[in-house]
Amino acid sequence: MPRQEGIRTGWASRISRLAMAALVAEAVTGLLITFAPFSAAVEWTVLLHTVVGLIVLVPLTWYTIAHWADYKHYSFSDSLLLGYVAAFALLLCALSGVVVTWQGLFALRMSPLWRNIHLYSTFVALLATLPHLVLVYIRLGKRRTEVRAGKLAGWSLGAAVLMIAIVALLPRVYGSVEYVNQLPEDYNFLYGEDRPFAPSLAVTSTGGAFDAESLAGSESCGTSRCHSQILEEWKPSAHRYAAMDPLFQKVQSVMAEQNGAESTRYCGGCHDPISLFSGTKNLFVENLTDLHGYQEGISCLSCHGVRETDLQGNANYVMTQPSTYLWQWSEGRMAKFASDFLIRTYPDEHQKLSKRMFKAPEYCAACHKQFIDQEVNRVGWVQLQNQYDNWKASHWFVEGEPEKTVECRECHMPLVASTDPARGDAVDHNRQADDGMHRSHRFIAANSLVPALLELEGWEEQVALTEQWLKGEFEIPEIQDKWRKGPVIQVSLEVPDSAAPGEKLSVRVVMTANKVGHDFPTGPLDIIQSWIEMHIEDQNGNEIFSSGTRDEKNFIEPGSFLFKAEPVDQYGNLIDRHNLWEMVGVRYRRALFPGYSDTVEYMVDCPSALTPMSEDERESWENQGFDVDVPAEEGELRIEARLMYRKVDQFLINFLLGEDSGLTAPVVEMSRQTAIVPIRSRTAATGSSSRSVGAGG
Repeated sequence: MPRQEGIRTGWASRISRLAMAALVAEAVTGLLITFAPFSAAVEWTVLLHTVVGLIVLVPLTWYTIAHWADYKHYSFSDSLLLGYVAAFALLLCALSGVVVTWQGLFALRMSPLWRNIHLYSTFVALLATLPHLVLVYIRLGKRRTEVRAGKLAGWSLGAAVLMIAIVALLPRVYGSVEYVNQLPEDYNFLYGEDRPFAPSLAVTSTGGAFDAESLAGSESCGTSRCHSQILEEWKPSAHRYAAMDPLFQKVQSVMAEQNGAESTRYCGGCHDPISLFSGTKNLFVENLTDLHGYQEGISCLSCHGVRETDLQGNANYVMTQPSTYLWQWSEGRMAKFASDFLIRTYPDEHQKLSKRMFKAPEYCAACHKQFIDQEVNRVGWVQLQNQYDNWKASHWFVEGEPEKTVECRECHMPLVASTDPARGDAVDHNRQADDGMHRSHRFIAANSLVPALLELEGWEEQVALTEQWLKGEFEIPEIQDKWRKGPVIQVSLEVPDSAAPGEKLSVRVVMTANKVGHDFPTGPLDIIQSWIEMHIEDQNGNEIFSSGTRDEKNFIEPGSFLFKAEPVDQYGNLIDRHNLWEMVGVRYRRALFPGYSDTVEYMVDCPSALTPMSEDERESWENQGFDVDVPAEEGELRIEARLMYRKVDQFLINFLLGEDSGLTAPVVEMSRQTAIVPIRSRTAATGSSSRSVGAGG
């Protein structure tokens, strides 16, 4: 078929060869992005694919329209049909490419729908274009088209080779960060080279060291408005200050002095994984916690880098080294902009940081379950804090029925309104992909001391929310119908209906674990204190009995009712400096199991001075010059019981930070109950019944 006049986009035209070269260049780079493994070369390919696509967008659009105009009057055929399909797919590919590029540059995340449209329209365009060209070649005749087809193929092949060459060259100009995954030369393999991080059970996927920088850099997660909301939540959280906690730092130092620096690896898996895996916890090291570990504790990457966990506890997990995008750690504005663009437009590797396993309580158990054994205490196995098994044995866990179960994340990572790219979850039984929520990374629990002590970013709100949490005032709509309203620990009073002067008054305080998913208190009970503060006053405000008060040095008075543990070493000495590495057992432990109650009884003397007297008796005494405060009518006693909580007892603070530090842990009143007991007159009948105040909440 001879060339017709007015055909601008035939095989022999320069514009056709350029268009085909551009299409091949985009196709080659697009296929590399889709099928090649993550690497610096593929990341450069993403950038190259985007730049070339934007450059040729207008010319290719013009070419497609012109090509249609050239051949629209031809008779309908299979090759013409394929041409129309290819053109439509190409235009759809171009449109979706513009959308995903815009989202990569300016949006919070790329739409999976537009990304799939861009991907599948590419395949359709390729599958339609190739047979379209073959059919045209065959029908035009080999002799007529072989020269022109050869030139077209040559330009296409040249474009493909050029793209591949550029992609191979660019990583040599700038490639991925080279991490130094090596333990120090003087590293002491105390338990053998196959267990470099023992006595912690934490291991790496390679069995060796990870560069500290590879698990740090949490600030970068909040750039370009990506995970900025989650970053702000994490900054004052216990996960963030796990290593910088001054109490932890001091305990770690004491442990190193007594048992050697290697022993602190036991703590590092949960408190300081960055330093642990980089080999900092070693002999002859001035700082057992390196700068990255100190600033970030449980960083974003050290938490999301975990790939396997075990219910044994003691940081029994496998840590992988997350992949790094180009310029990920760069501080320059343009470099960070490019890095964020790569993450949004090529998110597959980044999305590996989010796994279903993170939602399971078993994931939390890796650190929130603890024991020591002969490697640590030189004696034998002893169970320490164990929130997971507490929860698993409680009424909060109903196997196979998530709608009746309350899990760790539902309490400690409640849903919050979100603009974060990670919002929404189609996997949770009670959530949707577009619910506009994410799980808070504040990890609210019971520590209001350290955020304020360190004055971390946002500590005021963190402390306020912690106090609300301890009082049971923190609302969690997601599970509101699964537990009772009111305090975390419900306090009720059992008191007699009345009392007579001079007799014993029985006051019983009943504490019920109302909405705690594990023992209360929980955590290291050798340092936590929760106690009953009791006050009994007469109707004039005179205190006739008290218990659980604190003196001017913030010590709780002896004899007070306490939820607490008293661990001992092998010689029977009290473990009171958080020196758990010497612990072999417990001489006293009192805590509340979820849903259970505990009771303490106070026997109080009802003062005889409260005996009511007649008006004549009062007047007689007053005429003799006495000031009479005893009521003329029947009196009453006002009884008040408060459940108090503080994270760290005063002795430990004084030991670790010095008595002259003036520091004390904030005390939170978790619950309160009051009762009035009337005082019977002299003529009233003896004996009385009892009543309960505040029972049932």
